[in-house]
Amino acid sequence: MKRQLFDTVLVANRGEIAVRVIRTLRAMGIRSVAVFSDADANARHVAEADVAVRLGPAPARQSYLSIEALLSAIERTGAQAVHPGYGFLSENAHFAAELDKAGVAFIGPPAAAIETMGDKIAAKAAVSAFGVPVVPGISRPGLSDEELIAGADQVGYPVLVKPSAGGGGKGMRMVERAADLPAALTSARREAASAFGDDTLFLERFVLNPRHIEVQVLADTHGNVVHLGERECSLQRRHQKVIEEAPSPLLDAETRARIGAAACDTARSVDYTGAGTVEFIVSADRPDEFFFMEMNTRLQVEHPVTEMVTGLDLVELQVRVAAGEVLLLSQDQVHLNGHAIEARVYAEDPARGFLPTGGEVLALREPAGPGLRVDSGLAAGTVVGSDYDPMLSKVIAHAADRPAALRELDGALAGTAVLGLTTNVEFLRFLLADPDVAAGRLDTGLLDRRLPGFCPAEPGDDALIAAAAYRWILSWPATPASPWEVPSGWRIAGRAPIPIRLRAGERTDHVFLTGSPERATAVVEGGGEARALTATLAGDRLTVTLDGLRTEYLVAEADHQIWLAGAGSVVLVEEVREAPVRPDDEHSGDAELTSPMPGAVVAVGIEDGGMVTAGTVVVTVEAMKMEHALSAPVDGVVELLVAAGEQVKVGQVLARITATKEPQE
Repeated sequence: MKRQLFDTVLVANRGEIAVRVIRTLRAMGIRSVAVFSDADANARHVAEADVAVRLGPAPARQSYLSIEALLSAIERTGAQAVHPGYGFLSENAHFAAELDKAGVAFIGPPAAAIETMGDKIAAKAAVSAFGVPVVPGISRPGLSDEELIAGADQVGYPVLVKPSAGGGGKGMRMVERAADLPAALTSARREAASAFGDDTLFLERFVLNPRHIEVQVLADTHGNVVHLGERECSLQRRHQKVIEEAPSPLLDAETRARIGAAACDTARSVDYTGAGTVEFIVSADRPDEFFFMEMNTRLQVEHPVTEMVTGLDLVELQVRVAAGEVLLLSQDQVHLNGHAIEARVYAEDPARGFLPTGGEVLALREPAGPGLRVDSGLAAGTVVGSDYDPMLSKVIAHAADRPAALRELDGALAGTAVLGLTTNVEFLRFLLADPDVAAGRLDTGLLDRRLPGFCPAEPGDDALIAAAAYRWILSWPATPASPWEVPSGWRIAGRAPIPIRLRAGERTDHVFLTGSPERATAVVEGGGEARALTATLAGDRLTVTLDGLRTEYLVAEADHQIWLAGAGSVVLVEEVREAPVRPDDEHSGDAELTSPMPGAVVAVGIEDGGMVTAGTVVVTVEAMKMEHALSAPVDGVVELLVAAGEQVKVGQVLARITATKEPQE
């Protein structure tokens, strides 16, 4: 049965998921409404929608999380339905109920299903009644620390302490010994109360060598429920997924059918409608044994891998189900073709503890081709700030089998370049090259075990020469009318070497260039041999030929920082005009404290002009709920350049310290 589809749908989200939902709405002939905060006024999702409505200031609580503002936007635009995407209000039962009151369709499950599955204790009880296997543990409301401690021996160590509300790993503790459980409960309650406003805890047995496998389900309002196969999501960092794939390399056909049936029963246990994901924990040692973990009552970040192996558009199916249509898809019509793998691109620096990064996207290159898909909220000129989640895009590869999909994804990441801010792309390629990843020997702790072995590649001489050539071309006079127009330090015909001092990674070197960009020699400081060089610049494309080897770079510059993307990597090269003093170096003189990330100053530890000793915290910066304290590296007098509450950029100087000299004997 087909019913009248919606004329107008409001997308209550931002970034790449808003862009992705708008794409399907456009294909369906449905008018799309975007919403935005002040920080997103020029965002890509705003530009691509048919209509856009301002919600409020940048803080999410005053914009994307404001139900009142969203209801006003719905009324102003005549939207008949709301797609929540993921995050923000996508799993907010109150929001779904308010839309129902207003006569607006929520493209998601009923409020009651969201509420039940949002409480992990209630969820376990609901699915258990339908025969879905759950991890052995203690999970009833109101358990005291004493009751949890008493029951832990029956559950069996190691145990996992989990909060009933929320997710994302907050409040979770793995405990291997009874002696450590009381302290773990105390800290878990404190963190859960802070993150979710609810400190209710329960215990589960910790599954050894755990793998995170989830099943995509789809249910209509007429009682039909199907599953669309599983996704492997074991590659995680601190319980946050990084790389996902479909199908799982662990499951055989029989187990796939059993876990899919359990997922469908999970949906039936709460009268679910729409698209949802049932998450299971599976032991790598016992792949035929799986346990229900939780249900995400929304579209998942990693839904594209399911779309690529099934050929279905999940957003379109969500819209049709919400409009009351019958699901014209039976279980025996669902076929999984080939293999798909997705990597999440984040604005973060893996080499610095995954600190959030940010800045303006100066230039952008995203891969395209058969079997490749990019879901992205980026465009040149996009400003990535610290107000929202740092995920920028997703790169997905589909091929006939898993090894081919891995190769295609690595090649696609090599062709991904976001100039103007640091991303995790190099780390993603490092992870894909891991032998255990290639072999499908995955578990949820693998990524964190491999992290200490990650070391960003040191930029080579070619990158420094390319950056020097770029700077040279910009300063080279096209047709000097007289000797006086030749740049300072040059002789006629450019025969005198020009030194350009550059910093890349841990190295700082001079590059000496002689001749003209069309025919030159380049020598890198430190005894390098002269190399034949030609270089041309056309817009943001720099072409460099070194000793007959031609490389094309995507190039951009801001604040004396030159970004180069070429030969499968992105390199940041800084033109050094003076030698700055950095807070992490050993000091015997003055120092500057610079912000390691874009964010807000949340605390200033000393007054302007005050005296400090080495190690004293001077300024604390916060981004994405992560605080970074900057301490004085020397004794001295502080000159403050920022105040509490001020927004700062990465690399911005926050304070200067004039070192106090030792008194002469």
